Amino acid sequence: MLYEEKLPRTYTRVCLALYVALVVWMGVTSLPEDFAIWLGLSVLFGAVVLLPLLGVPLSKRIYHRIRIDGHTLRVGRERLPLVWLDPDSVGAALHEAAPGTAQRYAHSAQQIDIPVSGLRARDRGNARLVGGGWSVPMGMDSVVVATRQGEGLTIATHDRTAFLTALHGALSGAQA
Repeated sequence: MLYEEKLPRTYTRVCLALYVALVVWMGVTSLPEDFAIWLGLSVLFGAVVLLPLLGVPLSKRIYHRIRIDGHTLRVGRERLPLVWLDPDSVGAALHEAAPGTAQRYAHSAQQIDIPVSGLRARDRGNARLVGGGWSVPMGMDSVVVATRQGEGLTIATHDRTAFLTALHGALSGAQA
């Protein structure tokens, strides 16, 4: 494994800790007399509040986990052979300045013709999101690279520089 992106787990741990603290507090105040009510409320709170709160971290884990080995880029549920990717677009994405949060939001609304990652900015909107998700989750950056056939691929990542460096190195190693 050349690269594996570690997803942050702080939010998940905080949500689970608050849920356990609430269940314990309810148990201390209501057990043993109200066992059925305590159990029902614990399950109800877990299903109605906790699962929706953990939906985004679970989605990131399923659809946006990145792994690079010697021959394959795996993003979520998709596997892309490294020979399919255009090394020039990865190099261009690596050397461009990382956009700030305000720039990412403003850029999504603009249709301008500035070369970005080997693709024009208006083509970035048409780039297919890799991994199986519907959109780039909050808190993640997106990188657009091209295939050798010219198809734009959007990849959501937490660490843009580390991902592009590893991908560029893997592409250099795959071509050698």
